[in-house]
Amino acid sequence: MKDFCLPDLGEGLDEAEIISWHAGVGDHVVADQPLVSVETAKAIVEIPSPCSGHIAKRFGEPGDILKVGDPLVVFESGEREDAATVVGEIPAAPRAAPAVRRRAHELGIDLAKITPTGTHGEITLHDLETGVAGLEQPGSVQLLRGPRRTMARNMARARDQVVPATLHDDADVEHWTSDANPTICLAHGIAAACRAEPILNAWLDAERERLTIHHQVDLGIAVDTDQGLFVPVLRDIGNRADDDLRAGLERLETDVSARSIPPREMLGATITLSNFGMLGGRHAALVVLPPQVAILGAGRMAPRAVVANGEVVVHRLLPLSLTFDHRAVTGGEAARFLAAVKKALES
Repeated sequence: MKDFCLPDLGEGLDEAEIISWHAGVGDHVVADQPLVSVETAKAIVEIPSPCSGHIAKRFGEPGDILKVGDPLVVFESGEREDAATVVGEIPAAPRAAPAVRRRAHELGIDLAKITPTGTHGEITLHDLETGVAGLEQPGSVQLLRGPRRTMARNMARARDQVVPATLHDDADVEHWTSDANPTICLAHGIAAACRAEPILNAWLDAERERLTIHHQVDLGIAVDTDQGLFVPVLRDIGNRADDDLRAGLERLETDVSARSIPPREMLGATITLSNFGMLGGRHAALVVLPPQVAILGAGRMAPRAVVANGEVVVHRLLPLSLTFDHRAVTGGEAARFLAAVKKALES
């Protein structure tokens, strides 16, 4: 028998959730034939067969989460061998993969109370979710998967590692034309502010007490989806024209919607923009994701009364919120940065 394990998917990803199998036990596959589709924190990946042969055993069902190095399939060889090898310690009853046992332990659930539906009589994560929903009333349990699991971990890391502070202001954007793209305008404003106060375009290594100030502004753009929060990166925004930025933004949004964005396109942001106003809300205390030290939020643009040339008039105002890591950035630096964003948007 020949084992094939979950390969290293790159970009620091150490686990994946099985989405669908493309071959079953007993099927003959050839090298490079699609074997299984898995979902990582960043994309759906199709894993091809590493060789030709008959599948003697599969590990995991749709919904199960495997670590890199965990067995995926066993291929038959010329000699018959014992194919009863399983992942981890699985007693006679109940049978469950390590990921299922870990989750059951977290939830305080007795696996003996869960009805198994796996191919070989094992309890799957779907069985556990269904069983928990039946044990706890009212309401239901939704296991955190893929992007939502990553978001939960990142937010916990931010809570533990960042000392946040937030400033608010409003930019008068009455002069904007009807075809102005707020995200592109905000990108230009952030690039201008990073030139004025470069320390907010930085990464903080708290353990080494070292701050890396970046010369290039790689902007993470928070994108809300029904599967969770994605933050693709728009590169070098300070040296790109409007048309180039618009095309790059549209490509990132399309790739996120299709869940086909390469993992490298979601790494390396030096500062982040959250244009939450497209959904609602004026101001917010945002979350800085380390090692970054700042995130700018744009609230809902709306007409409001302002004083211009000694008269009260109605202008469109864009609410701005800047949250920064106070370990790396002073209040004065943050205030000057926000003022520079506002000036750029209003000019």
